[in-house]
Amino acid sequence: MEFEAIRKETMMLNPQENMAEQRIPSEIRIDPLTGRTARICHFMKLQWEKPDFDAMVAGTDAWCPFCPEKVLDITPCFPTDLVPEGRMQKDDMVIFPNIAPYDSIGACATFGARHYIPMTEFEPAHMAAAFGFAQDFFQRVDASGHPEAVYHIVNWNYMPPAGSSLIHPHLQVFSTSSAPNLMWAELEAARYYQESEGTNFWEDLVAAEKQTGERYLGRIGRTEWLTAFAPMGVAGDVLAVVEGACSTLELTEQDFLDIAAGLQKVMGAYDRMGVYSFNMNFFTGAQGDDHTRFHLLFSPRTFFNQALGTPDIGALRNLFNETLCMAYPEEINDLLKGAFG
Repeated sequence: MEFEAIRKETMMLNPQENMAEQRIPSEIRIDPLTGRTARICHFMKLQWEKPDFDAMVAGTDAWCPFCPEKVLDITPCFPTDLVPEGRMQKDDMVIFPNIAPYDSIGACATFGARHYIPMTEFEPAHMAAAFGFAQDFFQRVDASGHPEAVYHIVNWNYMPPAGSSLIHPHLQVFSTSSAPNLMWAELEAARYYQESEGTNFWEDLVAAEKQTGERYLGRIGRTEWLTAFAPMGVAGDVLAVVEGACSTLELTEQDFLDIAAGLQKVMGAYDRMGVYSFNMNFFTGAQGDDHTRFHLLFSPRTFFNQALGTPDIGALRNLFNETLCMAYPEEINDLLKGAFG
């Protein structure tokens, strides 16, 4: 397992120090699976100011389509051959078609009736129930024999900086025969790795990270947690790999509880940095894809300039798909390790 980094240095003259020479390091890291590059630069302090949440949330419940007094009147229904009852309901959670779908089988799953849940108030049992409910939907799609029942994916955009247009917490769940770009690249690279090396990349990655300890966080159940070597996000990413599971449909109720317990730890650690928003995606193989392992990626989201509302994705990421991280992942790991004991 190679963790390759190209180290660079910028030299400039600092007028605030009598034009003294100043050297600023940076790195280009190469993802050990796909070869994707990520830039580590700037090395800013990982601390942000939180907004006035009362002001942000105030009044948004009045027009929220996911609140309990509206969700069953406003949201659409599935075709009866897929979900005979129109929408799926479990306790106060509801799954219904995504009104802005980006695949044939796309849905939204609400976390329940509560309109606003602060990041630190998501309980593991609640998150595990939501993930399990999404899996119930996927099992229906799979049982229907639908041609899109190949990859079963959960996306979570939490709060506006992460791309959520609603405060009300919800998941985007979809089944697709067309793997998203990065997931497809990972699946193909993992297949090639197994064919060429005779071992599973994800198992080798976890073993290597455990050995060095630089980015390893801990194990909960059969889920291994670590910070990503070549992160996507400006404040690093957290990766969770489920041992022995290749696809979303193979996850157990205990797996969801373990995943949720880890997410709670990660959320708490980032909250202490002032981060209050994130993206989280399931990365899954198809059933029988033994060359991969189910994993999820948690990526905190924030602003480059909060006063101006400057998003953390600029031209480098948006057009070149080249990612930036504002600190070494190993330093971010130090900030997260305490949460995992």
